[in-house]
Formats: sequence, structure tokens, C-alpha cells
Amino acid sequence: MQESGENYLETILILKERNGSVRSIDIANELGYSKPSVSRAVKLLVERGMITVEPNGELLMTKGGDEAAEAIYDRHKIISKFFVEVLKVDEDVADRDACRIEHVISEESFERIREYIKDKGRR
Repeated sequence: MQESGENYLETILILKERNGSVRSIDIANELGYSKPSVSRAVKLLVERGMITVEPNGELLMTKGGDEAAEAIYDRHKIISKFFVEVLKVDEDVADRDACRIEHVISEESFERIREYIKDKGRR
């Protein structure tokens, strides 16, 4: 999946946790995107079987979409935590950087960061 699709799934997950439900307008407002751009992205996610759209406009993730979103968000949180706790990067900067890196980091590098954070928590 492309980075933009991953960003949409992650945003849907975050908005669902925050608000209880998500509609396309919520995504547009959260990301600062136009409604037509969000509509195109939603259509693609539906075609890929990642989300469904209810008659009332609510967006629901499929099992595959939810699993993908959770994995992406997990990467985001762990990378951000690594930057803040280990490298002492400002939280806002760490969050922005993690959002970009989470899509391109290798599995090997990510697992090393995850292990480091996990081991650091045991000390």
C-alpha cells in the first residue's frame, strides 16, 4: 500500500479512537485536505477492501484495514517514542518525523528500535 493510503488508515483509526465514529469530513478536517481528495482516497480504500462506507457516511474498517492501521500506528508510536526518549527530540518534531519514517523504514531497523525501547523499559 502506498504511503497516502497508510496515512488515511492511520487517521481513521485515530479519529475512531478519539470520536467513536469517522466520516470523510472528519478526515478532511483533521488532515486539512479537500473533500474531493478525501473522497477519492476513501473510494480507493473501499476498492482495496480496507474500509466500508455505511449508508449514513460512517467509515468502518475491515479486518484487513484495521490490522494495517494498527501496524502503521504502532510503528508511529514506537519511532516517536524512540526519538523523544532516546534522542531527546522535541515531541512535535518526533511526531512529524515518525509520520514520515513509519512508511519507509525497513522491518529490520524497526524491530531493532522496538527491541531497544522494550529493553529500555525493563531497566
